[in-house]
Order: sequence, then structure tokens, then C-alpha cells
Amino acid sequence: MFKKFEGFVFNGIQSKLQRRIVLIGTFIALVVSILMVAPYEVVLAKMLPGKNNDTFNIYVNLAQGSSIEQTSAVTSCVSSYMVKEKNVLDTEVFLGMGSPLDFAGLIKGSQFKNAENVAEIVVNITKKHHRKEPSYLMVQRIRPIIQSNCEKIYPHTKISFVEPPAGPPTLAAIVMEVYGNSSEGIRRVATKIEKIFQKTRGLVDIDIMEDTIYTSYELKVNSTKAAKSGVSLKQLNNILYLSFEGMKIAVKNSAKYNDQVPIYLSLSQDSKRFIKKDIDAISVKLASLKLMNKKGYMIPVTELVTIEAVKSNPMIMTKNLHHMTNVLAETDMVSQVYPLIAARKMIIKEFSKEYDIKKVGLFNLNIKDKKTHEVYNLVWDGEMKVTMDTFVDLGAAFIAALILIFLLMVIYYKSYALSGIILLGSFLSIIGVIFGHYIMNLFTVGTFFLTATSLIGFIALIGISSRNSLLLIDFTKSLMQEKKMPKAKAIAHATATRSKPIFLTAVAIILASTLLAQDAVFGGLGVSLIFGTVAAVIASLIIVPVLLYMSDLKKHFHFED
Repeated sequence: MFKKFEGFVFNGIQSKLQRRIVLIGTFIALVVSILMVAPYEVVLAKMLPGKNNDTFNIYVNLAQGSSIEQTSAVTSCVSSYMVKEKNVLDTEVFLGMGSPLDFAGLIKGSQFKNAENVAEIVVNITKKHHRKEPSYLMVQRIRPIIQSNCEKIYPHTKISFVEPPAGPPTLAAIVMEVYGNSSEGIRRVATKIEKIFQKTRGLVDIDIMEDTIYTSYELKVNSTKAAKSGVSLKQLNNILYLSFEGMKIAVKNSAKYNDQVPIYLSLSQDSKRFIKKDIDAISVKLASLKLMNKKGYMIPVTELVTIEAVKSNPMIMTKNLHHMTNVLAETDMVSQVYPLIAARKMIIKEFSKEYDIKKVGLFNLNIKDKKTHEVYNLVWDGEMKVTMDTFVDLGAAFIAALILIFLLMVIYYKSYALSGIILLGSFLSIIGVIFGHYIMNLFTVGTFFLTATSLIGFIALIGISSRNSLLLIDFTKSLMQEKKMPKAKAIAHATATRSKPIFLTAVAIILASTLLAQDAVFGGLGVSLIFGTVAAVIASLIIVPVLLYMSDLKKHFHFED
């Protein structure tokens, strides 16, 4: 078998046509593989793929000023859909508060939730080994059903799904930080960006991290009328507090407890409920409350107070002492980079009518209002930024590895040509990495992304590929120097002889990597090692011999010296 392979290599490297076919085919495969990533996006890049968890959270946010009853109605709607899922074990509802702190909630600040308009639902599902559908695909399937049916119960309701992250926790997959000096201007810009995100394909769970400005009603006591009516301010405050909040009016002694048991008095829930949210409804409700003055006359509360509508005071957000707000969006099983690029193009197009736009860095924007001349900075953050930083760092590590290998080979061989051949043989393993991800994507339910772990596998392949080429070149040099073999014969014999250990090493790597390929997070690493090793073997046994034959080996091996 190895004799036949030696003859195949020997005849192939001497044929000018076959050498040209190998080199042109390799060049086309390299170009096609790169184009598959960008710009055609056949293979999509992502920081980390979805993680198959045993739990996920659902955040429910109603408009500011909503009651706990309204929040309960929305959470009941969500729970009613979740309990129908066969893989759902149970749901835990936390009304008016966040769930116990977890990995995702640590960054998203769920522990700070304390309002009637918020709630969290913790969904526990069966173990991943006992179900076919991964948790991230379940979330992708359920999200549109729940949002379309439960968000419409009350206006401005937003329901988002939060999964424990597979990597570093971030505020959201895509975060747009809007900086400026005007609160109203920041809110206006953020609202425009939110609408653009809603039109961007692949983005879900879109929200602005700021309070909604709503109308509240204040009761201002007319102290003059109260004094003339013979009603004290304390009496007035007590009746209002007693009616709507409840207060302790007495205590009860109990043989079971050492402390006295307080007795609270309050109106019933039906009595507290307003017909609608306006001044007239509040006036009607207050008119039913009457106070007895010192003379025994019943005085309606509406005679003693004035109802005024006021706007709420929203939370002021700052970062590094700069006034800002965040526009958040998650990705629906797509990479963060591509929706970001699409949203950025749309922002530039739509904002150019009202703002002067200046590009800052790779993605950030600086906009200036044409009328008010106010300046706003749009800074991208979130998992997208982590993705870009990671890919840049891994790319830099890959380039550094190639440069170091090249310099070491130059020192060892004292030849730039031989070092270049080794370097090229190592780099060509990227063809197998990219095509491997494309093949896996055809056979997986979700998208199989080119991830950070994929690049780690690619960098690891550099050493394996370099070792194969290095041994091949050294063996060829030994045959030419000690046995005086002709160049073609030495290259063919060295390639056939080294093919057995190269194949055995490749089989060991492939078999060991099959376990990694099945993992949700490290699957990219396993696929890179499997298909990259195949490409590295082909490069070592086919392409490197061709390049060696086309080189002046006697000169590069310094035989004439």
C-alpha cells in the first residue's frame, strides 16, 4: 500500500499538470473557505453557541405604575403556557421581586428588582440527557408564542427569556450605550434605536434600560379647609393610609406566641380598585371616604384635598460619571455580529436626516443634532463586544504563533523558503476547520457556529501540522544527503514512510475529539480538531511534497557548502 502511495507521489510531483492542479485546487479551496465566513456568511461566527441548560428564567416587565394584580395576570398567562410543555418540571413565580441570585442575574441586576410592575419566573426542565430538544431551541420555539399572547394583555408589557450564559455573563447579546447631556435627548435617541432593533432580523427581547415616564396623582391637603372643618391632618392621613395601604389598629394576645399579634385593617381588594386611571375615578373613590369632625358632622375627603396629575421622576443612569442609557437586544440563535452590522447601517441611514453622523472606531458612532447641536455618543457593548475582542485576541495569538514558528524554522533551516512551506502547510488546516463547520451545520438542528473554541482548536492544529511538515523535510534531507537519492525519489519515499505515523497520529486526534464534538460549548473545538486534522494530513502528504519538489532543495539544505 505504501509502495503504491510512494509511486503516486513520485509521479504526481513530477507531472507539471498535476502539480498545477494541486496548487490551483488548494488556492480555490482556501479562497472559498474564507468567502464562506465573509461576506457570504455560509458559516456563521459567534462567541459561544447556545448552552443546553436545565433551567432558564423569564423576566416580566410591565409599564411603570402598573399594579401587582396586573403583573400577576401576565405571569399567570406565561405560566399557563409553560406548564403545557412536557419537558417542564415546574415553574416558580417571584412577584414584585427578582429570583434568588444566579449567574445571569448577577450581571442583569435581578437582585435589585423591587416593584409591583416586575416579576421573574424560574422554569425548571428535565435533565438534558432525558430530552431531545436543547433548552436554547425550546426558548426559541416558545418565545414568540408567549410574547404574542401575553404581552398584549397590558400595553407596554415586555417579556424576555434569560438563559444561563455559556461564557462570560453580559448585560445582553447586543447593547447600545447612548451617552449625552440631555435626558430627553438620550431618551429620544434610545427610542429611535429601539425601533430600529425591532426591525432588524434576528434580534429579540428588545428593551430600553430606563424607567417609563407615567402619570401619577398627588393629594394635596388644603390645611385651611381642614382647620375650618374641624378635621386634624393626622386624622386625614390615617384614613387615607388605612383605606389603601392598611395599618395596625390593635393587637391580639395569643397563648402560642410570646409577642402580641398585630391586627391590620384595610379596604378589600375590590374596594381599593379604581375603575380607570384618571382624576375622575380617584375623585369618585375618595368621595366615598368621609371623616367625622369634632361636632359629629361627616366631611367627604374630596372637600379637604386637591388631586393633581404629575409626571413620574425616571431613574438617572450614569457610567463613568457620564449620563447614559442602554438599549438591549438578544439574538435569536444567530451571531451577534451580523444583526449589529445590519442595525448600524439602518441607524446611519435613518439618523442622517436629523443628525450629523461621524464614525468612531470599528462600530461606534458620534451623532450631532442638526437643530439643537447636541452631541450623543453611540457605543456598542455586550456579548458582541466580547465576541469581537475574543476573535481579535485569538487572531493575534494565531498570527503570533505563525510568526514564532516561522522564525524558529528560519533559525533551524537557515532558509526562508522551507520555513514558508512549513508555515503554509500549517495555515491550510483552516480549510478543513471551515468546511467542517459547514458540514456539521447541515446535520445539526440549530446553527453550528464558528466559535471561540473553534479558533482555539485551529491554533492547536498549527503545532501538529508544523510537526508533520518538519519530519517530512528532515527525512527528505537525510535521504538526499546520506543515501544520495534524487530529489523526487527522496520526497516520495519520505512522504510514504512518514504517512503511517501521520495517519496514526491523525486517527488518535480524531477519535479523541469525537467526544468534544458532541458538547454544546466545546463542539467547535472538537470539529476543528477533527476536520482540521484531515486537512493537515492532506496538506502534509500532498501539498508539501509538491512545494518541496518545486524548491531548490540542494540550495536550501546547503549541500553545496
